[in-house]
Amino acid sequence: MTIRLSKRVAQVKPSATIAMSMKAAELRAQGRDIISLSMGEPDFDTPEHIRTAAIEAIQQGQTRYTAVDGTATLKEAIIDKLQRDNHLAYEAGEILVSNGAKQAIYNLLQATIDPGDEVIIPAPYWVSYPDMVRLADGEPVILKTTPDSQYLISPAQLAASITEHTRMLMLNSPSNPTGQAYSRKQLAELGEVLLEHPRVLICSDDIYEHIWWAGEDFASIGEVVPALKERLVVINGVSKAYAMTGWRIGYAAGPAKVIKEMRKVQGQSTSNPCSVSQAAAVAALAGDQACVRDMCTAFRARHDWLQPALDALPGVSCTPGKGAFYLFADCSGAIAALGLADDLALAEHLLEHAGVASVPGSAFGAPGHLRLSFACALETLEQAVERIEQALCT
Repeated sequence: MTIRLSKRVAQVKPSATIAMSMKAAELRAQGRDIISLSMGEPDFDTPEHIRTAAIEAIQQGQTRYTAVDGTATLKEAIIDKLQRDNHLAYEAGEILVSNGAKQAIYNLLQATIDPGDEVIIPAPYWVSYPDMVRLADGEPVILKTTPDSQYLISPAQLAASITEHTRMLMLNSPSNPTGQAYSRKQLAELGEVLLEHPRVLICSDDIYEHIWWAGEDFASIGEVVPALKERLVVINGVSKAYAMTGWRIGYAAGPAKVIKEMRKVQGQSTSNPCSVSQAAAVAALAGDQACVRDMCTAFRARHDWLQPALDALPGVSCTPGKGAFYLFADCSGAIAALGLADDLALAEHLLEHAGVASVPGSAFGAPGHLRLSFACALETLEQAVERIEQALCT
């Protein structure tokens, strides 16, 4: 029997981050001593007051289906958060709660992209953006950046990329994988370009908003350029800032017309997110935010140690980040010195000879690089760098 698979799914590649983490897990199961710097997952436990809220929700019987787009209580907490932190005003009909921010982005693309529509994606990009666009029958348009531009696109670059087929811009700041972020001035300049193209939607992926140490406060493009709000969809969630990756709660805020269609997509796929997780997310967003600040302080300390340590390695250049918990290292010199073919070969070399798992930059649209997560203890990072240095010098 021959089973025919769709042309759509044939275009899609497995997630490189998940693949590398699975490979590291397999080696650990074989008894190998592996340090994984591949996954974007905080190593902290979910804060106690959030866990307590989930337990209380179970005890109170909050274990049934909720509305497809989330409970009224959680939507109100999201509305309050967006007003408090981002100075963006939304109503309940403009909010959709999903099974993680990833599903919210997927819903958005399915609801707005038709065959042939172009979606502008700055590179390096989160590995899932291009494939999610392809699953919506859209065309990813990749804008390359360099360390000299801090891996950020310029207004001129954005303007030159917009065509009659452009439907959306994906904007992720702070960025996975680079940790770079746009300043208010830079967002305003990009906004001036976007104001000239009213048919272009903006997806602002703000999932790393609270993991931030730039010289000015975080700002979303909708706050900096309010005129864009009518075609802006803000994506966020509780996974990164509150160490709640397994709880699977993300959300989108945007025009009611778009959110309605996103809700329709979700209603025919997963339906509502977990009811208990939603109760926990209310406690996260509405509760004491000291836990977020404490985790961010730890992430910054790790960044401040790891960045110069990586930059000092032979054949490696690493630009400081402004947020998130990744560093994106240009390893082209090390690849050449070792006589390796590419960054994939380097990642495999480090896994085999150093016992350190990373993610090749090619998966993010930036060959010659490696992404290393510092969502682990400083002692672990010190050991990882020592191993990498030995592997690069042999």
